[in-house]
Amino acid sequence: MAKFLVEATYTAEGLKGLQKDKAAGRTAALKNAIKSLDGQLEAIYWCLGERDVILIADLPDVTAAAALGAAATASGLVRTKTTQLLTAAEIDSALQKATDYRPPGR
Repeated sequence: MAKFLVEATYTAEGLKGLQKDKAAGRTAALKNAIKSLDGQLEAIYWCLGERDVILIADLPDVTAAAALGAAATASGLVRTKTTQLLTAAEIDSALQKATDYRPPGR
């Protein structure tokens, strides 16, 4: 399983839905949606500021993460930003891979 950080911002209509469902209702809906993708909700936090909610989910792959984001955004009530999270071991492995990269202008 891969971990993903999902940041969401509700539209005005989405916030009206949140008022109706309450945070507990939305949490249950998100758990269900993630479970339907063979994933698991690890954490969810409601926010003040630019984002209304952030969550961390374990999902089978990037396709499942894209499906979750697409379903939420297609509702027209929320916008999402999804970031794949990497472990220290995954970063260390990436740092050991040789690449033939040339910086700009060099």
